[in-house]
Amino acid sequence: MNIKVLDINSLSPHLFWDVEKSSIIANENRQFIVQRILEYGLLSDWVQLYHSYGLDEISSIAMQIKDLDARSLSFISALSKKPKEQFRCFTTKQSMPKHWNF
Repeated sequence: MNIKVLDINSLSPHLFWDVEKSSIIANENRQFIVQRILEYGLLSDWVQLYHSYGLDEISSIAMQIKDLDARSLSFISALSKKPKEQFRCFTTKQSMPKHWNF
């Protein structure tokens, strides 16, 4: 696969509502970018991420994210064919106590 540099400006504007886009560097902020696209991205954002980083790189980055939501975890786990138990967010959430149910 031909890997290309991710253009932050071509991604959906709602992904980075709380930060200045010009301060994001694609190679230095990979975990932040991957998490935002997995959780809030459109299909077009995912395609750009896939062509820029590749599935192996995306899944290895996602495995290190501590607070990935359940839907995003299921998505990347299914695509990468890696069990959810190998992702840090799965083990971290399992060790957190649940809130009381009234």
